[in-house]
Amino acid sequence: MCASSVRETPQVSSAERLVVVVGPTASGKSALAVDLALALGGEVVNADAVQLFRGMDVGSAKVTPEERRGVPHHLLDVLDVDQATSVAAFQRDARAAVEDCLRRVVTPILVGGSSLYVRAVVDDFVFPGTVPRVREKYQRRLETEGPEALHAELRRVAPDAAEHVLPSNGRRLVRALEVTEITGEPFVATLPPYRSIYPDVVLLGLDVPRPVLDERIVRRVDAMWDAGLVQEVRDLLDHGLADSPTASRSIGYQQVLALLDGDLSDAEARAETVRGTRAFARRQDRMFHQDPRVVWLPHDADDVLEQALRAVRGDDPVPSGPRT
Repeated sequence: MCASSVRETPQVSSAERLVVVVGPTASGKSALAVDLALALGGEVVNADAVQLFRGMDVGSAKVTPEERRGVPHHLLDVLDVDQATSVAAFQRDARAAVEDCLRRVVTPILVGGSSLYVRAVVDDFVFPGTVPRVREKYQRRLETEGPEALHAELRRVAPDAAEHVLPSNGRRLVRALEVTEITGEPFVATLPPYRSIYPDVVLLGLDVPRPVLDERIVRRVDAMWDAGLVQEVRDLLDHGLADSPTASRSIGYQQVLALLDGDLSDAEARAETVRGTRAFARRQDRMFHQDPRVVWLPHDADDVLEQALRAVRGDDPVPSGPRT
């Protein structure tokens, strides 16, 4: 059933349009996405990697069923914590959700805080596959020879890529060498141009001043602790969280695992989570502000929804662009 048939009558015509809501952690993206979905007769497509995992609710600030207000959400709770995932797999599933919405003349609203995940859906990103035998070969070399040796190898076979991959980033070095070997082409370490594969896309960003964002992050981390993040991690240990190649490295979960292992005190785990979240938010903000297509909206404006709808309608055709 089309979502708009059981909720408010859509106020804005947006057939065949993809709406994207971006911004740093704790900027209010999820709430705005739900408001837009209610106004447009749309559905939300999650682009937060952590929210893909079942049970990782408190630490990812996953929207609760009540907060969704009847709006269907795609790509929430689709993986167990012991499963691995990748940007390529996410791209496939998210584009399928977007296409499903467009076929039903329902506005897809992609919302997330990772520039890579958002751009993997919106733009012309191609992710080469993986060959376990080749990856394992370079992984063994990383463990036995160290990242410096792999970086030297990458300089030999793909010198341009080596300029963009840190010698200490073993995981990326393994991937770069794997891709170069299985494709026969040098690994490309830079991102493609800002060019959407969808003919009608509107990108909206929530802008939060740095001091305000820092304080919001502190409050969010405190709220997660009060809501039972430590117990959530304890419960997820029975489902393989500690050995997860993806979920265990997520901010908040990594720190609580260290707390439970006795490596951090409770206060230290909280402080490390705040620091990690602030650093991540700064990277998010920097990457999104480099995209000239984003229409930036003040996060605390009383009429932020109305501003967003005007941008969707095209009443505000000139994006604010990157920060100078």
